[in-house]
Amino acid sequence: MSWWWAGAVGAARKTLGQDGAPRSKNFQSVALIIGVTGIVGGSLAEILPLSDTPGGPWKVYGVARRPRPSWNLDHPVEYIQCDVLDAGDTRAKLSPLSDITHIFWVTWANRPSEAECIKVNGAMFQNVLNSVVPNAPNLSHICLQTGHKHYIGPFEAFGKIKPHETPFIEDVPRLNAPNFYYTLEDMLFDACNKSKGLLTWSVHRAAVIFGFSPCSMMNLVGSLCVYAAICKDENVPLKFPGTKAAWNCYSVASDADLIAEHQIWSAVDPYAKNEAFNCSNGDVFKWKHLWKVLAEQFEVEYAEFDENEKFVSLAERMKNKGPVWDEIVKKNQLTPTKLEEVATFWFADVIFSGECLLDSMNKSKEHGFLGFRNTSKSLISVIDKMKAYKIVP
Repeated sequence: MSWWWAGAVGAARKTLGQDGAPRSKNFQSVALIIGVTGIVGGSLAEILPLSDTPGGPWKVYGVARRPRPSWNLDHPVEYIQCDVLDAGDTRAKLSPLSDITHIFWVTWANRPSEAECIKVNGAMFQNVLNSVVPNAPNLSHICLQTGHKHYIGPFEAFGKIKPHETPFIEDVPRLNAPNFYYTLEDMLFDACNKSKGLLTWSVHRAAVIFGFSPCSMMNLVGSLCVYAAICKDENVPLKFPGTKAAWNCYSVASDADLIAEHQIWSAVDPYAKNEAFNCSNGDVFKWKHLWKVLAEQFEVEYAEFDENEKFVSLAERMKNKGPVWDEIVKKNQLTPTKLEEVATFWFADVIFSGECLLDSMNKSKEHGFLGFRNTSKSLISVIDKMKAYKIVP
């Protein structure tokens, strides 16, 4: 059976001891995950150590800026708290890791302007490359995660430049606008070119990601879970905080576990190297249908979109709801969080602000990746995980 299985990552961890530590030190591959507490970083940390993951057995280093959160403790990784924007901290903590064979870049930093995003994200990536590439002689592959902004431009350019037509395909030219994705790609290409064929790369362009991470800057599903929980607590209907176009049009999403499987595939399959790939679930959905699923999961009253109602963004709806969330956390004995920590309502407003964007997975399929997800089931899976870790009631 092909390894890019369509189910969840529930395989038995046969190579792990009861304490979560690897039993064997005979690792075939050694991963460095930059952004291990993020949505895809968490999926990689869960999937890579599994006994049936291709390229394994894998040893996994996980890097994040914050202290290790409680919901990350059961991932069998060597956690490294490191601010990769700090060149000295990065050099001190990553340059000794001489056994790294693969880098998975699944992090980013947001800034008010794209120029600042380019500067900061470029510095972070360069710090890691400078610390790892010269000191890890067996480094063979770097996975770079980007996304649909490759085709539509950065947030600040929305409505100002013409995006590529959908469905997006990987070989279209870059847009004539600054984009930190392009900067990171160029840095990646340069590092691999300098290796004279010893180092390969892959780029993974995801759609909006459905996955679990209570501390992600762009966690749509997590934000919707918080919104639904607040609606239920206040006994009000779950209204769609977006446009009629976003409610009715076809959309695509990217399951975080699927992205992780896609990256692992590219890291071990020779036919997938030195290529950029879209990475979405392989189906289409409408928010008008998923909204009903969301309402059912939280047992809150479902409301159809009403174009006669005045538009109110989700950020505006949730303004001043911090005390409400504090009370929900307290009375449901949830993991202590603040509203601004677990919800990124601004990002939901971006997603729900206009026409939906489709991509094509043909290139991935032609190169041998046959993985897919049912987006409705992906949504339910993330909601279940949010509840299981007591992030939402």
